[in-house]
Amino acid sequence: MVKLELMFLKLLAFSLVVIAFAVAYSNYKWPGVAVVFTGLVTWALLHFSRMMQILKRAANRPIGYVDSAVMLNAKLQKGKTLMYVIAMTKALGELLSEKDDKSGTKPEIFRWTDNTQSHVTCTFLGGKLQSWVLFRPVDAP
Repeated sequence: MVKLELMFLKLLAFSLVVIAFAVAYSNYKWPGVAVVFTGLVTWALLHFSRMMQILKRAANRPIGYVDSAVMLNAKLQKGKTLMYVIAMTKALGELLSEKDDKSGTKPEIFRWTDNTQSHVTCTFLGGKLQSWVLFRPVDAP
């Protein structure tokens, strides 16, 4: 199901780009095509620079570390991307599942732990957050 939705979104995006180029060419000829191309390159560079900034911040922190697992648990929302969660935690998650072959059919499981050994385990399917579980250790007497 996820793969079909992803394929539909890719087809829709490609169709919209082709339509944008066709409309730009039919109305403004080559200057219109140049404007559409410039807009697409600008959009791609904005997303690339945001991703690089998020990963640069995450590179300075330990893998799987978060300041507060309880606060992370409160902020998570189903359907958010892995990049969004990495931006929230400012750290890469500790990968608990086997590496996927990029098919998007197997879930990826990541864990973020704080200083109190509380941790949030997140399950991503197709790059989107499906579920998460907060674990808080019981204090020993």
